[in-house]
Amino acid sequence: ADLPALSRETGVRIVCATGLHQAVHYDPETLDGLSGGRLAGLFVTELTEGIGTTGVRAGLIKVAGGFHGLDAHARRTMTAAAEAHHATGAPIAVHLELGTGALDVLDLLCGELGVPGERVILGHLNRFPDPVAHREAAAAGCWLAFDGPSRAHHATDWRMPEAVSALAEAGFADRLLLGGDTVTAGARSVDGGPGMPYLLRRVRRRLAVVVGDELVERMLGEHPGRAFGTDWK
Repeated sequence: ADLPALSRETGVRIVCATGLHQAVHYDPETLDGLSGGRLAGLFVTELTEGIGTTGVRAGLIKVAGGFHGLDAHARRTMTAAAEAHHATGAPIAVHLELGTGALDVLDLLCGELGVPGERVILGHLNRFPDPVAHREAAAAGCWLAFDGPSRAHHATDWRMPEAVSALAEAGFADRLLLGGDTVTAGARSVDGGPGMPYLLRRVRRRLAVVVGDELVERMLGEHPGRAFGTDWK
């Protein structure tokens, strides 16, 4: 309920998500209560009417894959997300566990379930810096999102600029996003990382050394508008 006022005060567009994370984050009774077609119905309601009693509508659907694959829970939530997308036009953002499983996600969402690639946002790709997998995912037309640094993923954080550069050189510069995650979302992150200010103050400059200021500005401005913008049905 506080998000609209926060957006007005800061001048920052805020997009809130509906969706469901991995099963480990919920008690079994909660998941049982969302069986059948209720999960897709919940997503659609939060996209079209509002979240809870706030009247604030979600603007995207967020779901999660597993480590190098999709379990039954992930397939169920992604199936519900696809149904909600087809009903509303909302984009689907995907948490990739340690950056893995991108192609499995696309086989399901874009292959079996008919979600257009440009309506899918794959997150945390720098956590598994495989250039072949990155190019295959980009070729599907989806958005590729790279994170700012965190303690949890320090071992691969330094690979992010070269991964972005490789995709740009392969012709996928128009599919790239740059952002944070819960571990870097505030001035002080939950794991002691440098937070969102560091993303804008240091990571932006570091990335520009490799790919240039023009592409970085597009990744922070134009691309999010295209990735998250929706012509609501």
